Amino acid sequence: MKEQPIGIFDSGVGGLTVAHAIKQILPRESIIYFGDTAHLPYGDKSAESIRYYSQRITEFLLEYNSKVVLIACNSASASAFDSLKQEFKNKAIIIDVIDPVVEYLHTRSFKKIGVIGTKRTISSGTYETKIKEKSPSTTVISLATPLLVPMIEEGFIFDDISNAIIRAYLSNEALAGIQALILGCTHYPIIKNQISKIFNFDVEVVDSARIVSLIVKEILDKNDLLNDSGKVKDQFFISDYTTYFEKIARMFFEGEINLKKADIWS
Repeated sequence: MKEQPIGIFDSGVGGLTVAHAIKQILPRESIIYFGDTAHLPYGDKSAESIRYYSQRITEFLLEYNSKVVLIACNSASASAFDSLKQEFKNKAIIIDVIDPVVEYLHTRSFKKIGVIGTKRTISSGTYETKIKEKSPSTTVISLATPLLVPMIEEGFIFDDISNAIIRAYLSNEALAGIQALILGCTHYPIIKNQISKIFNFDVEVVDSARIVSLIVKEILDKNDLLNDSGKVKDQFFISDYTTYFEKIARMFFEGEINLKKADIWS
């Protein structure tokens, strides 16, 4: 089982930020990534649809003998984590991207925290509920930022268009006085520097990628599943081909990548 890959999925390129962080911390691990580009963004889909997509993708990743399935999507983590954990508990370790961030924040002493994410993530109230359970006195301000994912997926980053959209969202008065901002979508680390700049780098911008990757390492070590064979094979699958996905994938993973289209919906 040690040589089996870590399965990772997201609606598109966002989960690549998590996959990249995992490869930095666990370079000897193989990963198999699935980007459901045919259905992105997940943030405007119903919880039922997201659970269906997540279930089928998890089955696909298990067909490749994934020892871990990481839900590298906040919308899917909010809507499908509990059901996936229950259904596949005897087949693989299921990890989400929300709980590790909540645990990290519990070690800090923030009085006011902001959360930005897709409509589905924000409407679920998952971050606010879980943060309040551990730190009842913390004020949590949640803000849906639905234009950011399609903006990133279409390649509008580091330009005037993206800066205008980001500023329009983050100038919301409700966010005034926050000490930390949770990037409640794995796409958002791609524009992390632009977000930090809006706050003059005075706010801790909480990126789940590294936090989650450290949890993955801890869980693999605890279960004696760290790959020590030296055999590494990374694979990338998408449900619909986009040139931008390949461009971003090559940016995170230098050189040639094994990118394939997998139509698991037909």
